[in-house]
Amino acid sequence: MYMDAVVFAGIATVLLVVVFFVGIGIFVMRDQKAHGGEQQKKELNTDREAA
Repeated sequence: MYMDAVVFAGIATVLLVVVFFVGIGIFVMRDQKAHGGEQQKKELNTDREAA
């Protein structure tokens, strides 16, 4: 396969997009561990009272 600048740029773009979404996923998981538990308990209590 002929490797020129366009091919390298395409591979780099795909890798950067993958790294970006992995970073977002890690951020969401850490934030959920830090704040998600308390919020979920509040939502569950609110649902039970309404029902």
